[in-house]
Order: sequence, then C-alpha cells, then structure tokens
Amino acid sequence: MDTDYNLNCLLGSMEIQPRSTLQQDKDQVHQDRSIKENEETLEWEKYVEEVQDIIGYKFKDPSLLYQAFTHSFSQSEKFESYERLEYIGDSVLNLLIAKKHYFLHPDLPPGKLTRLRATNVDTEKLARVAVKYDFHKYLRHNKPLLKGQVEEFKDATLEYPLHSTGLIDPPKVLADVVESLIGAIYIDCNFSMDTTWQVVEGLLQPLITLANLETHPVTKFYEVCQKYGWSVKLIDTWEETGEMEFFVDGKFAGKGKFSGKKLIALNRAARNAYCEIVTNLSVETTSDDSACNETQN
Repeated sequence: MDTDYNLNCLLGSMEIQPRSTLQQDKDQVHQDRSIKENEETLEWEKYVEEVQDIIGYKFKDPSLLYQAFTHSFSQSEKFESYERLEYIGDSVLNLLIAKKHYFLHPDLPPGKLTRLRATNVDTEKLARVAVKYDFHKYLRHNKPLLKGQVEEFKDATLEYPLHSTGLIDPPKVLADVVESLIGAIYIDCNFSMDTTWQVVEGLLQPLITLANLETHPVTKFYEVCQKYGWSVKLIDTWEETGEMEFFVDGKFAGKGKFSGKKLIALNRAARNAYCEIVTNLSVETTSDDSACNETQN
C-alpha cells in the first residue's frame, strides 16, 4: 500500500512533456545548427576569396583550401585536418628550394646548399610567412592560447627582421599552415611544380641568400674558440633557472635564458658569449657580427 502510494506521488509530480513539444525542441536544435552552418559557410566563402587574393592563385577545388586551414583540434565534422596536406607540402617545398639553389649556385658544395635550404624552410621562416599574411586568422582551431603566442612571436621578430637563427620560439602551427597551403596548391594544380613555385616564391619573399645567411650562434661560438685554442665549459642550470652559461678559459663569457625551450636558451648563451668575445678581444669578425650590437634579453 505504502509503495503504491509513493509511486503514485512520484508519477504525479513528474510533468510528462507532450510528444509535439519534444519534436518542436528537436526541430529548433536542427534549425539553430543549420543557421550556424550557413553562417560558417558564408564566412569561409569570404575567407576563400581573401586567401586566393593574397596568394594569387584560384583554387579549382576550394575544399582543399578549407582543409589546409583546419587544425586537428578544430573538431570539424566536414573536413579532415591539414596534417596530410602539411606532409606533402613539406616535401614539395624542400624540393622546390633545393632545385632553385642547385641551379642558382652551380659551384656551391652540398653542405652550404643544405644550410641555405634549411634556413629558408625552417619553422621560423615559415611562421614569419604566416604572420606576414595573417594566415592564422583563417585557421579553424580550438587553441585558446594561439592568439597570444602569435602576438608574442610577432613582437620577437622585430628584433630580428630577417631571421633570428634559433633565438626566438615560433609557434609550429604557423609553419604547419604554410606547408599545408603549399600541399593544397600542389594537389589542386594537378601536381605542377612550376605552378606551385610561382605561388611559393612570392610567399617566401624575402628569401635568405648567401649574402645574408648567418652562421648558427653555437657553431660560430665554438669555431672561434677552437681557432684560438680556448677551452669551453657549459654550465647547465636550465631545469632550475631556465639559463645556460658559457665559460671560456675559466672566465664567464655569457649566458642565455629561455624557460620555454632549452635549445633556445643554449643558442642565446652561445650568441651572448660570442658577442662578449668579439667586443672585448681582438678576434677576426664576420659579416654578421653587427648583430652583437643588439641588446639580448
């Protein structure tokens, strides 16, 4: 008796929603989703026109362009991420740059050709291309911190107009977008290397040439120490302080700090130490030693 009474009370207190109301709710959700999808479609159609105007290439298949700007964290239901396009774009870009330098410098040995190519296709170089053309604003992603990272990178590039040679930290996603865009162009133009290069060459300007190619700071530092027979000691306190320190012949030469990546802290320490040597000792300098006059944080 008590059980039946309690059950009747429970059922009586529950408001059973009519079937028609449930259907109306479903219809409203479907309508809201359709409106959102239409708004996104119109926005992307605008983006397509803008990107095509920037790169000077009109896509036969705009879905490739859409995919090129879709990050793996975007949770897009329509398109897969740019990762596969990035893969092929990376290979195409390396071949295009290698081909250009091979014929431009017929007497250049493979080692220097490799350095020249690497500097023109590395993460920093391509990230600079992305921010130059604001490609990040077209990226479909779910990375709340990206905007701040892009702004921080843009500010850092002001100290190094062409390339920092490993002294700043570019967001990898920016370079990925450029590579995926190159991959999309390559596929869309039916795998024409000539057509792809016409677009890519313009995007990569200014290219780094032999005249402005800088030696990596760690390489430059160790080379000058070896030349003069100086002993080098590295003090690694990066885990605790984010810093690396160099001592030359037992004397402090320079330090670098960057808590984000150990390699960048090392590069900054080497640059700092090298500039200290150039400033205070009579050593033979190179054409890019003017950078030692810049203030390094």
